[in-house]
Amino acid sequence: MTAKRTEAVPVSSVGADGEQPDAKSDKKIIPNEKAQINLQARNCPEKSGQRLKVISMAELYDTAYPPRMPVVDGLLFAGTYLFVGAPKVGKSFLMGQLAYHVAMGIPLWGYPVHKGTVLYLALEDDYARLQRRLSRMFGVEGADNLFFATQAGTVNGGLGEELEEFVEKHPDARLVIIDTLQKVREAGGESCSYSSDYEIVARLKAFSDRHGICLLVVHHTRKLEAGDSFDMISGTNGLLGAADGAFIMQKRKRTDNTAVLDVVGRDQPDQELTIEFDREHLVWNFRRAETELWKQPPDGVLEMVAGLLDAETREWSGSPSELLQRLPQLNIPPNVLTRRLNVGAEQLYADYGIRYESGRTHSGRTIRLALIQAEA
Repeated sequence: MTAKRTEAVPVSSVGADGEQPDAKSDKKIIPNEKAQINLQARNCPEKSGQRLKVISMAELYDTAYPPRMPVVDGLLFAGTYLFVGAPKVGKSFLMGQLAYHVAMGIPLWGYPVHKGTVLYLALEDDYARLQRRLSRMFGVEGADNLFFATQAGTVNGGLGEELEEFVEKHPDARLVIIDTLQKVREAGGESCSYSSDYEIVARLKAFSDRHGICLLVVHHTRKLEAGDSFDMISGTNGLLGAADGAFIMQKRKRTDNTAVLDVVGRDQPDQELTIEFDREHLVWNFRRAETELWKQPPDGVLEMVAGLLDAETREWSGSPSELLQRLPQLNIPPNVLTRRLNVGAEQLYADYGIRYESGRTHSGRTIRLALIQAEA
């Protein structure tokens, strides 16, 4: 993520070594992993006489897409998520807890957290209440990279510009919390339509994707019970349809100290967590997980590539053919290797802490691998 609203500079991607680019098959790369943009929409070559921009399967495999950055490993990623629960169930306490943990880089319930600047739009609170609540939760040690606001514009009335200005001033921003959705949406006759619900979340998602950060939007459940907990989200299915995922927080009885947190999303497996509220310190503690966190099986090619880097050799760059020379046990063509790395870039980052970039210079195709565990 950069301090200015700029497009990452695309460079040509991968294939067989030494192959010369042409206008029809030139591939695009986004080397900055935080520049989360829709490459299918932006970078596909427009065919003559066609208004629909398309990409072939080969072009898809020959493009290195940036990995979606985790905020909390296995739980929360870059993108736009809904956090939904009944009024006064304890959502804001958990939002304050999450904001503090991300700002400080402290693990949450055993999940590793990636440190970054946080903006918490506490639009149903005031600063005095925030001061009292946070001091009970964390004492009086402050985080210089955790910011609050109790007023903000609406989605159609200046919120986008306000968020853009904040990100420009804080290029390391990782998490923005909007508490609540109702405070930033426009009232009107269309407010409960599917298209209106979808559009408001889609506009927020465009911001989070553009900057590669997480935008967590607090919302309420409907009063009526439902067989599927995600059907309890107040409004239409357009809200969840446009979001990258959702968290549903429920208690069996309002007086209970325990709550169930259902998690669903595009970038993480479905989970069900049981958490318990500490009324003295106003924080939620982890009790158990009803489902095991699924982990993608190891990839033999990625394991061998990752083995080239260690604490002494933190970076490697060269052509695909040169990389294969370092891995004689791999009997595959150079363009197949680069496609495997393109597809596995996110797993390479998540499992081994290695950033993968691919491009083309005047001398041919290039690959760069960098160990970035210390940067996370």
